[in-house]
Formats: sequence, structure tokens, C-alpha cells
Amino acid sequence: MSAVAVARSAARVNLLRYRRSWGLWLLLIVAPVGARFMIAGEEGDGVQIAIDGHLPVLTAPVLGIWLGIVVSTLLLPVAHVYLRANTTHRQPWQVEDVTAASRVAIMLGRFAADAAILLAVLAALTLAGWFLGWLLVEGPLDLLAIGYGLWIVAAPALIGLAALRALLNALPWLRGGLGDVCFLVLWIMAIGMPAALEGRPSTFAANLMDFAGYYRPLVGGAPAGSDSFTIGSTTLKPGRIMLDADKGLASPGYVASRLAWIGIAITVAAFAGLLYRPRRASARAARTGRMARWLAGPPPHPADPLAPPAGPSPHPRAGLVLMEMRLIGTGRTFAILAGLAAMLGMVGDYRHLGSPAALLLLVFALSAHAGRSEARGLLTLAATAPWPPLARRAAFVIAGTAWSLLLALPAAIMRLSPDPLLLATTTGTIMALIAIALATLGRSAFAPRLVLLAIWYVYFSS
Repeated sequence: MSAVAVARSAARVNLLRYRRSWGLWLLLIVAPVGARFMIAGEEGDGVQIAIDGHLPVLTAPVLGIWLGIVVSTLLLPVAHVYLRANTTHRQPWQVEDVTAASRVAIMLGRFAADAAILLAVLAALTLAGWFLGWLLVEGPLDLLAIGYGLWIVAAPALIGLAALRALLNALPWLRGGLGDVCFLVLWIMAIGMPAALEGRPSTFAANLMDFAGYYRPLVGGAPAGSDSFTIGSTTLKPGRIMLDADKGLASPGYVASRLAWIGIAITVAAFAGLLYRPRRASARAARTGRMARWLAGPPPHPADPLAPPAGPSPHPRAGLVLMEMRLIGTGRTFAILAGLAAMLGMVGDYRHLGSPAALLLLVFALSAHAGRSEARGLLTLAATAPWPPLARRAAFVIAGTAWSLLLALPAAIMRLSPDPLLLATTTGTIMALIAIALATLGRSAFAPRLVLLAIWYVYFSS
């Protein structure tokens, strides 16, 4: 079978699986509905794109690049969550990994299917943008300008995200949580890299540093003398300013750089095929050496078939919370890291050192246990337990808050102040609530881990 036929077959299989997934249709519905919240009004509600504290006048080209910038910056983590957690996450690797077909062709086919799905969502967003333009645009309604601004900014970023997904799935050690951390680091770098372009003329090489594609459309078309812009939320000043979006999009080298990013994405997807390492059923057993077994903790005591049946607990609710705490903090690795986080809390500013260290540990511990407890098929078994799932989830939140308090207790004792405990109560409760809610919706640890990592970064850097 030729490489083209293999790529076509891989793309077709994944597209069929996407088509049968309710998540895709939900995404196609949510994208147009959410478009209205991507555009900030006079009161500042929605995602703000401000220049020197002023919103730009909402012309048709500005509306297009506004939607495109929101997608290529703020919504990339959402798209990453969807790609990594949708119906194509589980592949029949026992069959595909032993075939003689070209691995590069298979990866390119899967990449093409992912890119096609993301572009289909972008097309739905374009239709919503046209409707918003009819309602909000000042001046003539130019549908082509809205679509062009949206696609030239957002499409290369989404195609690049599909290529990154292929790369993260190529190596075994990037298919789990470490791959999510790598995505988070790359996303932050992609948003921050255009800061190096300040003051530089518009060239192909300079614009190539802007993966998200947001810098040149804003700076190139801004009024003379403008020196700052904000994406997300800021304190707005009254009045709007004119933004020549067409001038920014026509800056030298900008369009060529966006097309180049599409070529880079295809190259990365092909390179992922060269790097691909097949999954192995015995890989986990091969990695469990002496150190790994020691860090995992001692095995449970063997069951005694002659032991009398256990009686009812005198404090069942407390027992449920303690059980959740044990499951969250399982293994010697957690105990060692928890001790280090508690020691860091006793040094320096707790808000900027001890608290982020404790929360980073809880991000992985909470998301891992939430994913295990909400795994597909487990709820049917859990329904036979004395406690309903809702009670177990409430105990999970209490247990997560309790761990946060325990990690902050040494800092509170050393400082003779309740401030670390108050901060730990708030942050721990929020983290636990988000973890169990997202795990309940996604039935895995992936979505809560990625979202909590993003929240942790914002908390750490603020």
C-alpha cells in the first residue's frame, strides 16, 4: 500500500470516529454561541483587546482579527484538551503498531484529521462572526474581511496545535502528564515570544517568532504613539480608538510567516512519524525498578480468608474523608514531595514560595485521584457502595482542602499567623472542586490536570 493510501486511510478512520463523537457536535454548537463572549462591549464584558487601555472601533477587519486572536491565544488550551481527550485518544495500537505501513504516513493522516476538525470549528466560528458583524460592526459589513482576518490569524495556530498533538503522541513519556506540562510551557512561550518584537520592523523573520499571530495586526495598525496592548482583561478607559486592521495584516512578511507556520506544522507531524515509538503492554512492568517499587510504597497486606467480617465504622463520614486523603496522598513519592513543600513554606514569602509549591504537588495528586475515581465504568461499581457518588465527591473536596491545610500548617506555626491556613483553605478548596468537576465531565485525569496547571501558572506569576 502506498504512503498516500495509508495517510488517506488513517485520516478517514479518525474522521469517522470524530463524526460519531458527541463531543464534536457539542464543540460545533458551543463555538458559535461562545463567539459573542469573545467580543468585549462598552462595559468591558467579554474578552478585551485594548490598545493603550482603549477598545478599538469594531470594524469588519477588526472583528475578524479580534476573533482570531482570542482563538490563537486564549482558546488553544481548550482545543488541546479536546484533541487529547476526545474519542480518538484511544487507538487500536495492538493492531496498528505492528503493521508494516509507513509510520510517517499514519501520523500525517491523523494530523490531517485533527486539523480538519479544528478548521471545521473555525468555520462554524466564522459563520458566527458574520452574524455578529451584522449586529455590531460599525461601517460597511464586509464578510470577506471578517473571514480573512479570522483565518489568517487563527488557522495556522490551530494547524500547529494538531501537529503538536502528533508530536506529543509519538513518544511514550509525552503521552501522559509530562506532555501536558510541555504543552503548557510551549503555550506560555508562544504568547510571550512576541514581546521580543517590540520596536523591530516587520519582516518575515521577525513575524515568524509570533506563532499566535497577534502582534503585527495590533501593532501594525495601531495609531502612532501607541505603546501597549492587552489581551484578556484590563481597566478600560472611556472611548474607542481606530485600529487599521488591514494595514496590520498587510505588514511586510506577515502573511508569508503565517503560511510558513502551516508548512512547519506539516513538517513537525512528519517528524513525529519518524520519532514514533510503539506502545508496549509490558512497558510499565519494565520501568518498575527497585527505586520505583520503593517510592510506590509497600504492597497491601494479604487478605486473610479466616478473618471475621469487619464491623460498621463508628465514624463513617470521617472514615470516608480519611480514605480519600490516603488515596490522594498515596506512595512515598507524595510523602517526600509533601515534606519538601511544607519546608519551603517555612522559608521566605509563603504566598510566592510555599503556597505555589504545595499547590503544584496537589495539582498532580488531585487530578490523578479524581481521574481514577471518575473513570468510565467505575461509577456502576461505585453505586453498590454504602455512600453515593455525590458523597464521595464531597469527601474528595474536603480531603483536598485538608491536605492543603496540612502543607500550610508548618508555615502558620512558624509565623504564629493564621494567614497561611486561610490562603491554603481557599486555594485547596478551589483546586479540589475544579479537579473533581472536570474529572466527572471528562472521565479522566487529563482535563483537570491541564486546567489546574494553567490556573497554577497564573497564580504563581501573579
